[in-house]
Amino acid sequence: MTHEAAGVPPTRNDDDRQDDDRPAEPQPAPEAAASAGDAAPRPEARLAKAVQAAEQALIEFEIAVETFRVEVENFSRLHHQKLGPMYARLDELDAQIAEARAAKTGDPEDLRKAKEARDIVMPMPGVDELFHDWMDSDGLSPEASAMLTEQPVRPPKRVRPSEEARKLYRELARKAHPDLAQDEPERERRDEFITRVNAAYGRGDVELLKELAAEWAAGPAQPLAPLSESEELYARLEWLSRRKELLTVLAKELEEGAIGSMLRMAPDDPDQLLEDIGEQLLGEVSRREAELAELVQ
Repeated sequence: MTHEAAGVPPTRNDDDRQDDDRPAEPQPAPEAAASAGDAAPRPEARLAKAVQAAEQALIEFEIAVETFRVEVENFSRLHHQKLGPMYARLDELDAQIAEARAAKTGDPEDLRKAKEARDIVMPMPGVDELFHDWMDSDGLSPEASAMLTEQPVRPPKRVRPSEEARKLYRELARKAHPDLAQDEPERERRDEFITRVNAAYGRGDVELLKELAAEWAAGPAQPLAPLSESEELYARLEWLSRRKELLTVLAKELEEGAIGSMLRMAPDDPDQLLEDIGEQLLGEVSRREAELAELVQ
């Protein structure tokens, strides 16, 4: 083992002592040493990175909200299409049961209940025919919108689009999201494109999503944005924050709504939930039919 390895200071020879007697060479100033290495990033550059991270986070949040919104809308429409007739049948049976009971008893209270039950089954004359399949809680139905825009009517096939459709949608939303636009013309172009992407995803149209992906890939490339001034970057961060607040409100409304609450009961397979509800309604129909049969005997 050497002295150095053992921690003992080595013995210096005369050359070493002569070197000690030489004047020390000037050392570079701290500022000069720092400049020799990597320059510290400008505050605006760090802020630009923060803006970019906030943009990506917002886009991911919007994708999640839009995905859930599509499921809520599709579940609502398929719930109406598949189960609406069963609900109508239950209302009719309730009215018939109430009328049969009132006919037996002649009690004024039973007569009142029978009239109320029948009023539920018979809406205001002409209204249902006039607005049938043209109006929903949010305005025009997709079928009505398609008629007005001369587009083919393509209702959703399932509550949740396929995994392939969801993957294509996420990729397109991340690439073409309007929040990535740097000027108004580019934002308008992206708005129009994402509107078509959302419509195709809502229907679960994989082939159309593939066509849209090819269309975007062939379009003009988005140029890299030059470094913005700190005031502009701060304003951008504020806008992203406000946008996230609005999306948070929308997400909460979707989750707390009647359909959203039902979807949370079956997050893995909402389509099976529709089937389960349908079976329950069939059981209710059978029980009411049996009750009505007893009353009219």
